[in-house]
Amino acid sequence: MTPEALFAQLLAHIDATVLKGLFQVGAAVAIALLVVGVSRVRGLALEREFSIALVRGFIQVLVMGSLIGVLLSVQYFWSWIILIGMIGGATWISKNRGDGLPGVTRVSFLAISFGAGIVIVAMTLIGAIESTVRDLVPIGSMIIANAMKINSLALDRIRGEVISNRDEIEAGLALGAPPSSVVTRHIQTGVRAALIPTIDSLKSLGWVWIPGIMTGMILSGENPLYAGLYQFVIMAMIFAAGGLTSMSSSLLISEHLFTDAEQLKQIKSDEGSADAIE
Repeated sequence: MTPEALFAQLLAHIDATVLKGLFQVGAAVAIALLVVGVSRVRGLALEREFSIALVRGFIQVLVMGSLIGVLLSVQYFWSWIILIGMIGGATWISKNRGDGLPGVTRVSFLAISFGAGIVIVAMTLIGAIESTVRDLVPIGSMIIANAMKINSLALDRIRGEVISNRDEIEAGLALGAPPSSVVTRHIQTGVRAALIPTIDSLKSLGWVWIPGIMTGMILSGENPLYAGLYQFVIMAMIFAAGGLTSMSSSLLISEHLFTDAEQLKQIKSDEGSADAIE
């Protein structure tokens, strides 16, 4: 599709409803900017990243909205290509949270591919995800996105744990302990911390919050009980993908933390300073 045709298709979808949506976006952004302002006042140094995330999210969702009709008309085979591209994007975003950890890009790609891939393929084979572009791409994207978020949390926490406990780790190595044993506790802390949001979401499912898929299915006339059951399936898939991703990521990253001489590799903090020996 040419850029002119894509632009024409986008204009064709602009009506009163879209204009109403843009007004609502403006209101939501205004509220979000309050957070940016508070972040600046509190010295949290999040305003730049948050502002970029807002702009990127807005542009990306507009592009996806304009392309959704095209995506739903492509052959089923292409849905897997689309998901692979999403995994690539998830890897790029996730690896930034572990920036400074050795092999973080490779680890992120393998972990997200393994965690999300196993769940998507398995649930497609048993029919929980229908073999259509309409179902596979949206549901697969949710699984990949949540695997990415959990991987990001795990990598960020693991990096922080290793940097903060450098002296303890090096003391253990000096006493002859194997590298795997001196970082096990810190790796486990990172994985547990990364899974807390998903576990809390499961605990509160249907009580504190009613997820969007369940709401959408009910509003479209689906049996409410089946909508609830399928929403649980989605959450279970997200938890499984996130668990597999974070566990495999932690195992892989622990193997990259040390040199062949069993010394802690150089790890950079957010400020860019080296926090370990070469």
